[in-house]
Amino acid sequence: MNTLTVTPDWAKLPLFDRKGWKRMPFGAFADSINERVEPRDAAEEIYVGLEHLDPQNLHIRRWGKGSDVIGTKLRFRKDDIIFGRRRAYQRKLAVAEMDGICSAHAIVVRAKPDVVLPEFLPFLMMSDKFMNRAVEISVGSLSPTINWTTLKLEEFDIPPLDQQRRIAEILWAVNAVMENWRETNQNARNAHAVKFKAMILGVRGTYKKTISDIDDFSPPSGWSIRFAKELVASPITKGATPSSHLNTENASVPFLKVYNLTFTGDLDFSINPTYLEPQIHQRDLKRSQVHSGDILMNLVGPPLGKTALIPDGFPEANVNQAIVIYRIEDHKMREFFLEYLRSDIAQKWLEQRSKKTSGQRNLTLALAQDLPVPIPPAEVMLEVLNTVRSFSLFHRNTHFVMNALSRIGQSIINGLWC
Repeated sequence: MNTLTVTPDWAKLPLFDRKGWKRMPFGAFADSINERVEPRDAAEEIYVGLEHLDPQNLHIRRWGKGSDVIGTKLRFRKDDIIFGRRRAYQRKLAVAEMDGICSAHAIVVRAKPDVVLPEFLPFLMMSDKFMNRAVEISVGSLSPTINWTTLKLEEFDIPPLDQQRRIAEILWAVNAVMENWRETNQNARNAHAVKFKAMILGVRGTYKKTISDIDDFSPPSGWSIRFAKELVASPITKGATPSSHLNTENASVPFLKVYNLTFTGDLDFSINPTYLEPQIHQRDLKRSQVHSGDILMNLVGPPLGKTALIPDGFPEANVNQAIVIYRIEDHKMREFFLEYLRSDIAQKWLEQRSKKTSGQRNLTLALAQDLPVPIPPAEVMLEVLNTVRSFSLFHRNTHFVMNALSRIGQSIINGLWC
């Protein structure tokens, strides 16, 4: 969206003056592009699946290739909007910065520029008003999905084109600042990962060039190799999903799913918060109960290896069958293990041993239990943790700024369609 230019009189346009706004159905100002393509005919093209889209984020930062997937896909063009119509509550929506193909569980939306500017449309679709309606009109219980025939009839208030440009300029400017902070944070994360890897595998000249060498890593004096199952206070287990009893009138126990886990190790329960009935939590799902201090990791991908630490003060909760639970009582060992679990040392060990079924990669509970962990002596452990804490403080501070910018942008959007 770098094509936006500042118009000379933009500051004089009343941002919230709705005098010239018109209510019209979604299909009157946007098209669903249903250009079908077979992956074999687009083997070298960029492929964007729903797993490549981050909730509430307009940018596509990861993708695969057409040769990685099977089944009919949709073609998209640069500046089209890819919107996850399956499980719309995840709020997966992004603007394409290149041509490619995407999952048929998405809708490829293209603005009708004589009515709505392509620069403006993504923000309307990011509004709570649009997203809430998308969830309400979805059909199906296990994987609720939006039908274009229904969505195109939903009505929204649309400002005149000059006002759209003014709004888009402001919101893309907020987004650009947030992206700069995100890039700064990502650079720090990369440095964090390299430093941690060097402290583990680079000790005393034993650095290994390939991550798979962790299996034959020869620990120096004072170091040891232990399995994950040897570090925990209770057997490593995974969750379960009840056939019903979720989000009923009496449901009050948080029920965590894979999309509540993140690559930063934080728990994000704001994404489609799901609740379980207390009696089911206590009676039938004891093995999948989690509480403060537990470490979670997803077993089903893509992507694999997302983690979360249940923070202090979070209520006792439950997890579904795609999540494994590590419970480590020693605080330093817990902190070290979480960092190790996020590292590409552990991630690649798990990835190399995962199995692909039905188009997705899966880990077994046995692999989660048998993950080898290099354990340093106490003085090295302290040095590692102090380094980790310094980076973590920086990450928290940058996340605070990014979250504040996100709230500013979202408050402007929701103010327009309240």
